[in-house]
Amino acid sequence: MAGVGGPVVLALETSCDETAVAVLRGCELLSAEVASQISIHQAYGGVVPEVASRNHLRSIQPLLTRALGSAGVVLGEVDAFAATAGPGLASSLMIGTSMAKGLAVAFRKPYLSVNHLEGHLLSPFFGLPGGVRPAVALVVSGGHTLLVDLDGFGRYRMMGQTQDDAAGEAFDKVGKLLGLPYPGGPHVNRLAREGNAARFDFPRSMLDSGDLHFSFSGLKTAVRYLLPKLVPGDVADVCASFQEAVVEVLVKKTLRAAADEGRATVAVSGGVSCNSRLREALEEACVQRGVELLLADPGVCTDNAAMIGFVAALKLAAGQVGSLESDIDPNLKLAVP
Repeated sequence: MAGVGGPVVLALETSCDETAVAVLRGCELLSAEVASQISIHQAYGGVVPEVASRNHLRSIQPLLTRALGSAGVVLGEVDAFAATAGPGLASSLMIGTSMAKGLAVAFRKPYLSVNHLEGHLLSPFFGLPGGVRPAVALVVSGGHTLLVDLDGFGRYRMMGQTQDDAAGEAFDKVGKLLGLPYPGGPHVNRLAREGNAARFDFPRSMLDSGDLHFSFSGLKTAVRYLLPKLVPGDVADVCASFQEAVVEVLVKKTLRAAADEGRATVAVSGGVSCNSRLREALEEACVQRGVELLLADPGVCTDNAAMIGFVAALKLAAGQVGSLESDIDPNLKLAVP
């Protein structure tokens, strides 16, 4: 029942092409459902906003029903409704926020607007005893690459971010250049396991820039210039060499940030954090330096509603509620000083 173990939160995530619904009691996940649109957008080689929003409309009600059923909760027992307000595709964001607001009005319960980036940022702490604690956080996804000093819930300071392509975007674009299926990132990771990472000497952009920012567009361009010289057997080596260049920059800058801030914990999240080589390299580097590594569970690395519900639960616990007048923001930034 609602109120036992904390307020029941129903969260919706529709920022891009994944429709997701989750139900939480306090910070305990009761159910999580996700409908992927990857197979739909493969034909276009990327996400088509109108197609994404249309499929959100088709999927969201069945997912909502399934999530509530799995959680053993009825709508009348939900204490608050939450949705991703941004960043993301405007037409997609509107689906989730409209439904969450409508339910909040219908059941006279609070509505909470959640930043998608904050969901990723805090996802490594989901389910941990003690909750969110100080760390240097790397958020690395298809649309974002951020280094954030995290002092606690709601206390964030931006340390570095990509100046052009996000790491995940670079993975997907290189995959497309190599003729791999959409999305390219997981296929690059798979082929890299069979390749020689030392075969091609790709640039480590901004590795020694003196700051904590990133740049991956030059690396992507280097792959493009190499294409005419490749033979079919070179693809795995290109994937491995490209991946190693990205991973080296991410790992070294993240550990440098932790040293600069004197943080004993590194928290890593976002879709690219599922990359097996990145996880391996982070684990090796953190062990060598005596730093604790928190990797978001793979189930909350890609777009999902569980991380949105987690942030909403933390907001409720802190006495924060949203407004039905709040709007979506496709370019929403992480709230930092």
